[in-house]
Amino acid sequence: MIPRYGDPRESGQRYRLRPGAYAVLWRDGRVLLTHQQDPWPEFQLPGGGIDPGESPIQALHREVYEETGWRIGAARRLGAFRRFTFMPEYDIWAEKLCHIFLARPVRRLGPPTEPGHSAQWMAPEDAADRVGNAGDAAYLRRVIRGLT
Repeated sequence: MIPRYGDPRESGQRYRLRPGAYAVLWRDGRVLLTHQQDPWPEFQLPGGGIDPGESPIQALHREVYEETGWRIGAARRLGAFRRFTFMPEYDIWAEKLCHIFLARPVRRLGPPTEPGHSAQWMAPEDAADRVGNAGDAAYLRRVIRGLT
């Protein structure tokens, strides 16, 4: 069973399944997050939706680069969680199926290419306290317990 974080499904609301791949990016005792400005300012694990024909790992590499400007290596799947949310940028109610990976940022190629995003390095506990959803925080804390 895949755990759910956040609000339960709203009765009578139709949700679109939206699978995505996200990464805990750990390097030299720090975590790399993305800060998304719109639709509201929020720190997040870098990642996003898996496009048709794309594998989760392909989506992970693409999304991390778009949102942070970094290339990653040694991605290892940690698990998955679900959350139900409204996504105003797509005007949909989504059941997000979030595949979470642990990866190492290996090379910065430049700034994020995704508008409204910035890459932010943080101490792990600060990152876990600041991310915008409970699922991201739970996986960050799980990694912190295993690595520190």
